[in-house]
Amino acid sequence: MKHNDITDETPCSGPVDLWSQADRRGFLQAGMGGFLSLFFAQWLGSAQGVAAQAKGVRPKSCILLWMNGGPSHLETFDPKPGTPTRGSASAIKTRAAGIQIAAGFAQVAEVADKMAIVRGMTSKEGSHQRAQYLMHTGYAPNPTIAHPSLGAWVNKELGAASAELPNFVSISGPSMGAGFLGVQYAPFVVQNPNQSPQNIAYARNVNAERFDTRMNGLNFLEQGFQNETQDNKVKGHREVYGKAVRMMRSPRLKAFDIKEEPTAVQQAYGNSNFGRGCLMARRLVESGVRFVEVVQDGWDTHNDNFNRTGKLIANVDPAMATLIKDLAERDMLDSTLILWMGEFGRTPRINANEGRDHYPQAWNMALAGGGVRAGIAYGATDETGAKVVDKPILVPDLFATVATLLGMKPDKSLVSPIGRPIAITEKGKVVQELIA
Repeated sequence: MKHNDITDETPCSGPVDLWSQADRRGFLQAGMGGFLSLFFAQWLGSAQGVAAQAKGVRPKSCILLWMNGGPSHLETFDPKPGTPTRGSASAIKTRAAGIQIAAGFAQVAEVADKMAIVRGMTSKEGSHQRAQYLMHTGYAPNPTIAHPSLGAWVNKELGAASAELPNFVSISGPSMGAGFLGVQYAPFVVQNPNQSPQNIAYARNVNAERFDTRMNGLNFLEQGFQNETQDNKVKGHREVYGKAVRMMRSPRLKAFDIKEEPTAVQQAYGNSNFGRGCLMARRLVESGVRFVEVVQDGWDTHNDNFNRTGKLIANVDPAMATLIKDLAERDMLDSTLILWMGEFGRTPRINANEGRDHYPQAWNMALAGGGVRAGIAYGATDETGAKVVDKPILVPDLFATVATLLGMKPDKSLVSPIGRPIAITEKGKVVQELIA
């Protein structure tokens, strides 16, 4: 299954800044009440950011390294050397005392003292689409409601309304959308990390003045339509356009251009789209983006599991390790939470095609930075990797822990369009042992 099967929103960026767009006529046409409401929200977000800087506190960001298809725990961070289920995988020591991981992760092993490996993940969702939904939103799919993804929650709760760059970016494949929060909180998608965003220049024969005239006309028409219909989708549409305009004109747009990095840095991340995506993610959070998802597709290894997994790890190992080291060297690791995970694990049993099948009963994920208790392996599976035997973690518990690490309240609820209060997590309990 391709990763873009799980998106439920049109890719977009964030909120509109009428203060910088409207002239006197546009201000009057937009309406005093609506304008001041938007301006106050933006001012409040900016004021909170200034207060955080005054205290010397960098706002939290999150980078999700999404292993699409479901990586085998036995070939990643929960190897079982000497057992029939291990296949061709072997284990290596790491800088974290007493912790071994699969041999392909030689560079990650050198930064394992900055990581928390979770070996007790478990869920009930064994189909790709349902499990991907669960691991992006914290909820099982429900036909009556579209739940927001974690990235959308971070966008809404932590993203500044006046930000010049999108608060939620997905690289190499669209992430889950914003659900009932609205399209303005959905991800801005970068399909190719080798390229900066496309279509950011003015159209032919259009200059800044002419462009502003067109935007003022559009704002006038849409303001009237919004006042008449009171439809939140119109508000979301306007915010998308406004955010796109701010990004077009922002000097921060260069954060998407990884070619500005020294050649040695680019090479350290690896010659792969995933490596380049991780480098872009570092540049984006450095420029204030709050949530970035980088996708490595191909983990659905029903056939030829060991060769295919080896090639995938060759992409992930240098990129993940360099990302952790790079953030640490820039004093950004404490303020940036890194998540490595997929939708489930793979069966301990090796099938007739030298592959492993879907297995949600027991699998692993990893965290680094962002206040995580580092250098630990939390939870355990049995000797074959078939069952969680110590400290199981359910998906809502993981989401509650991640929300807490990012400074959000896991039980905060918003009312959906059908009148139901929906929280960031569904009765999740914070795993305090994962927090430093």
